[in-house]
Amino acid sequence: MLEDCAWLGIGWTPPMIVQSERLALYREAFERLLASGYAYPCTCSRRELTQMVQAPHEDTDDEPVYSGKCRAGNGATPHTIQPGMNYRFRVPDGETIGFRDANMGEQAFAAGKDFGDFLIWRKDALPSYQLACVVDDAAMHITEVVRGADLLKSTARQILLQRALGLPGVSYFHAQLMCDEHGVRLAKRHDALAIRALRQRGLARDEVLQMIADHTQA
Repeated sequence: MLEDCAWLGIGWTPPMIVQSERLALYREAFERLLASGYAYPCTCSRRELTQMVQAPHEDTDDEPVYSGKCRAGNGATPHTIQPGMNYRFRVPDGETIGFRDANMGEQAFAAGKDFGDFLIWRKDALPSYQLACVVDDAAMHITEVVRGADLLKSTARQILLQRALGLPGVSYFHAQLMCDEHGVRLAKRHDALAIRALRQRGLARDEVLQMIADHTQA
């Protein structure tokens, strides 16, 4: 990935951040959420958990709105971590989370309707995508996040985490997703559409950059 970025002329400032080396930061943030009552243990199925631990790939497979099963039955949430347990963030049902996106304008998502209580800590002692993003942004003093439009709803979740942890807000720019001639999203899991594959087909750097520019102007 880094080689492909360098080939395109995209540089970065070292050092590289490795999330597996930052688990203590994520755990500290999770413990704060648990102690303040924002997190509660969840015993839902592995299938549902799998849908929640990765960044959503499409709007259509964004994690489902949680039923509240474990929220309703947990009573007073213990303030100590229970080993082998998943944990969710307790969203403020009925509250609208709004923000202005630098590309797509005003956005608003209703907690409990557009998204529900979401996973923040896994039973294998690893953070969810949402929690790791928020902690990393704050630790690295990120002021603007640029990412795909499929993550607009995740932004609402992350704003709630920022607020609960007392972290500074971030500006967002959500770009339209790039698609092929059949309307299929260009994604890293489609190897035939990877930058590396285009290089191997013989496309020059300028040709690939022109493809990106043509999509941006479309």
